[in-house]
Amino acid sequence: CPTAADLNPSNGTRLCAQLYTEDSAYYNECCSGSSLAVLPDSDVPYMTYKWAGKISSLVVGTRCELTVWSRAGKEGNSKKFSA
Repeated sequence: CPTAADLNPSNGTRLCAQLYTEDSAYYNECCSGSSLAVLPDSDVPYMTYKWAGKISSLVVGTRCELTVWSRAGKEGNSKKFSA
């Protein structure tokens, strides 16, 4: 997985998080599959069908916090992640 400080794409845009569809108990196989970039100040109350319930690993950038909910529309239980 990239480190929190490494979440800077080649074009210089800062990312707050990177979400991945696949994970593994083996470190060198973590953070694989499809990935979704989360920009600063993003607010996404509904995930598309492709991503809903599919995220298995994530990296959160420095000075960022990612809040996820168990149900669509920011309903249900929430969990906060940070670097």
